Amino acid sequence: MFEIVFYQPCIPPNTGNAIRLSAVTGSRLHLIEPLGFDLSDAKLRRAGLDYHDLASTSVHPNLDACLEQLPERRVFAFTTQATTLFHTLEYREGDVFLFGPEPTGLPDEALANPRITEQVRIPMIPGRRSLNLANSASIALYEAWRQHGFPGGE
Repeated sequence: MFEIVFYQPCIPPNTGNAIRLSAVTGSRLHLIEPLGFDLSDAKLRRAGLDYHDLASTSVHPNLDACLEQLPERRVFAFTTQATTLFHTLEYREGDVFLFGPEPTGLPDEALANPRITEQVRIPMIPGRRSLNLANSASIALYEAWRQHGFPGGE
C-alpha cells in the first residue's frame, strides 16, 4: 500500500484522523519527531476512535530515519509552493506522501531532502493558505488508491 508521513505534526485531532485513515485504507502512517503532542492525548485518541489498534503507525526521530525505513520508494512532498498537481501523477504501490506541520507546511530543509522525488500540490482557490492536514492526506491517498482500483477495499 502507500505510506503517509507527517513531518512534526502539531494538532492531535489531525493525527488521530490520519490514524483512522491509515486503518481504513491499509496505508501506513509515519510521524516525524518532535510531535506537538503526546500520543496518549485525549483529542488524538478521540479523533482516531477505536482504530488505533487497526492502524500501522510508526514514530521516527527525524525524516532521514523514516526514509531509511522506506528504501527505493518515491517520495512526494506536498507543498502549496509546487507547480505539479498531485492528480496528474501515476502513483505506484509503496509511494510515500510527505506532509508538513499544520501551521507552516514543510520547511526548506525537508523540501531539500535528496530522497524527494517531486514536490506536488493540491489545487485550491487562489488566496487560500492551505487545506487541513488530515484532509490533504486523505485527498492524496484516495487518488493513489483509486488509480490502483482500491485493492482490499469494498
